[in-house]
Amino acid sequence: MRQMIVGNWKMNGLSAPSRELVSALAQGLKAIANPPPVVVCPPFTQLAALAPLLKGTGIALGAQDCHQAPSGAHTGDISAAMLAELGVEYVILGHSERRREHGELDETVREKAVAAMEAGLTPIVCIGESADQRAAGEYQDVVGWQIKGSLPDNFSGVVAYEPVWAIGSGVPASPQDIADMMGFIRAELTRQFGETGKTMRILYGGSVSGREAPTILPIAEVGGALVGGASLKADAFLPIVRAAADCPRRH
Repeated sequence: MRQMIVGNWKMNGLSAPSRELVSALAQGLKAIANPPPVVVCPPFTQLAALAPLLKGTGIALGAQDCHQAPSGAHTGDISAAMLAELGVEYVILGHSERRREHGELDETVREKAVAAMEAGLTPIVCIGESADQRAAGEYQDVVGWQIKGSLPDNFSGVVAYEPVWAIGSGVPASPQDIADMMGFIRAELTRQFGETGKTMRILYGGSVSGREAPTILPIAEVGGALVGGASLKADAFLPIVRAAADCPRRH
């Protein structure tokens, strides 16, 4: 399995700079031998414009959320089918900012994952503990329950572990912290999903930079990275992609 690098632009990106960024990423990817799978997740407003620019570049298009219903009276929301129609292939669900700012529960994330899969999208479901939960020694319980509550029984997507206390801090979790949690998550996925859980991709997300990526990506069970701030500039994102390309394949 190759490492996967996903860029989450969050609420950033007007039209002109977004086009410039994907152009720079596409050009930079050409200079990387045997590049890994790369996904960019711009805001909803840029999806339609960027989809044709990404065709043939090796960069897949992702979105940052979707509604759990296929249609209906849900003002301001976007359905998974609408995303698929635009050429979106992946969708981030249950990000800590959605959980915190919009009160999304595990059950909501689970319903969205079902909707995404039914529309042919690959969900990237985020899990992770807060600083208070880690300090209280509850982090494994929290993450274990998030896995159970957020992933449907037939889940066929990607899991992204984001230590909430590291996001935006500029300081990622230590390699030992990451290794311990990745091992725990793999064990939980295997316990809950059997053979499927043994091969489910797990991304790490939490202030990933080009400097940290060569240390983080080789850690056992890390299947790639979910990148926030560093995904907004090509010269910050491409070194992470290059580190993934240099990482040995996993079976």
